[in-house]
Amino acid sequence: MKVLVHICCAPCSVACIKELRSENVGELCGLWYNPNIHPFTEYKARRLTLVDYAKSIQLPLLTEGEYGLRYFISNIYPDYDNRCDFCYSSRLEYTAKRAKELNLDAFTTTLLISPYQKHELIKQTGERIARETGIEFLYRDFRPLFRQGQDEARELSLYMQKYCGCVFSEEERYRKKKKPIETKPEDEKK
Repeated sequence: MKVLVHICCAPCSVACIKELRSENVGELCGLWYNPNIHPFTEYKARRLTLVDYAKSIQLPLLTEGEYGLRYFISNIYPDYDNRCDFCYSSRLEYTAKRAKELNLDAFTTTLLISPYQKHELIKQTGERIARETGIEFLYRDFRPLFRQGQDEARELSLYMQKYCGCVFSEEERYRKKKKPIETKPEDEKK
């Protein structure tokens, strides 16, 4: 079997690629396509880290797409709270389309490793796209391998991001950490 693996970032790919190789599922090829990642410096850091990591493990890698702020925002506006549906769909549709163009047998995604992602939505999206394209969606629940993969990524000194990727997930990350500023009555008079 020949499988195209959508890769969201190098750290998430570590355990996924290792597991798929241990299962001997066949030939693997990675795909970088992530127009959701913002800001541009974050996009570049994740992409470069993956390119270097893929070389180090002899994983063929397609790096496609450009920094996609306008594309991403225009497709989720005005329903920002349901952005994950578009985000998963656009990336998995692109992956399945490329797999078909390359005459590969299946596609999957490293998004399936994160306990922070909407796992069932990713699975359902992949299955829907498989039916629509005729390309098998290779589903695996990689979540039990998440910590192990992250620990190995740290040992390899891979760049470790602090949020999912989109500007809204970055906002949520900081909002959760910050406590409301308490004002005193005398402050309100100023």
